[in-house]
Amino acid sequence: MTTADDQQRPTSAAAPSGGAARTELQTLAVRLRRMNGEINRLVHGFAGEQGLHATDVQALAAILDSDDPMTPGRLREHLGLTSGAVTACLDRLERAGHIRRVRESADRRVVHLYYAADAKAAARSYFRPLAQAAEAARARFTDDELDVVLRFLAAMNEELLPLRSPGG
Repeated sequence: MTTADDQQRPTSAAAPSGGAARTELQTLAVRLRRMNGEINRLVHGFAGEQGLHATDVQALAAILDSDDPMTPGRLREHLGLTSGAVTACLDRLERAGHIRRVRESADRRVVHLYYAADAKAAARSYFRPLAQAAEAARARFTDDELDVVLRFLAAMNEELLPLRSPGG
């Protein structure tokens, strides 16, 4: 969707020679910021509706997206928070019924974090419009184009990893 701001900005085709790459990068940065802003707006709305902090919602996403059971230590590293801040976050999430902490039987010191099924259903319901918007946008692209988009997003995530501040 083109906005008035987009129409006022020069495109790479209209940019002077040598400036095309800079204009393309600016356009990309603007579009990434706008998408991030819209997603943050939804996250803050969900957090407010659930009586949570935005960081709590980030923790829920990390737990949901993890390939292996999430642990408090891995969550601390992922979010860049202190141990105390992660404990407070997990306490809020557990009190609100969003997560379960499970001590594994092989090593009782190891705690795994699981997204509670009822809470996951509530999140799915709240974020359904985001999923529908993503599906509508996805439908505009061929499979080959989507492969490029996914490669770009993976590369961006790789590039951003070293930018995390250590220890919160």
